[in-house]
Amino acid sequence: MDNFELQGEELKMVLQDLKLVNKYLGGNAITINGIKKLIANIPIEKEIVIMDIGCGDGHMLLKCAEYAQKNNRNFRLIGLDANKHTIINAKEKSKLVPNISFVSLDVFSEVFKKCHADIFLCTLTLHHFKEIEIRQFLKTLIPLANVGVVINDLHRNVLAYQLFKVFSTIFFKSKIAKNDGLISILRGFKRADLEEFARPLPIKSQTIHWKWAFRYQWILQK
Repeated sequence: MDNFELQGEELKMVLQDLKLVNKYLGGNAITINGIKKLIANIPIEKEIVIMDIGCGDGHMLLKCAEYAQKNNRNFRLIGLDANKHTIINAKEKSKLVPNISFVSLDVFSEVFKKCHADIFLCTLTLHHFKEIEIRQFLKTLIPLANVGVVINDLHRNVLAYQLFKVFSTIFFKSKIAKNDGLISILRGFKRADLEEFARPLPIKSQTIHWKWAFRYQWILQK
């Protein structure tokens, strides 16, 4: 998914396979749980702006909208993705949900430095960046967040690699998603990596929790 020009049926198959990963391997619940923790002390009537970085087809934001509706929360949801074809797909899938919008944007651009939100989400996106880019990205991101950041990403682990090989062989249709998934696990993180990334950041607190299946829920609170 590092190819920002991926489009058409190939793109749709990849996004569908990624949706299966988040559905059956716990991804959606990890991010929603992180949001719940960050908004616990925010009055229920207050509008909360949530921006999803690397939003893909917007599936996570649809889950956020469902959560807001069920819990009487006022969310304004914005998805960012560098792939303009992905954004077109996301807009189509969310066209009946008025509080979701999408923007095609590179997070390393000057424009992103003006994108303020209460909470930023980063689900299975961070591992696509090189280490120097991760440090630059987090340095830019934290000042833009009023409340905090929820990062949901991969634990680099041999068992995770083997599990994904089995899961993708059974369920995936896209060869790109299969190959990308295995490479992504190799690019994943150890707890010490996340702690080191957080060290220079201007945050009040952080929590790192291991979640099934081989994910880290990393919450950075302002």
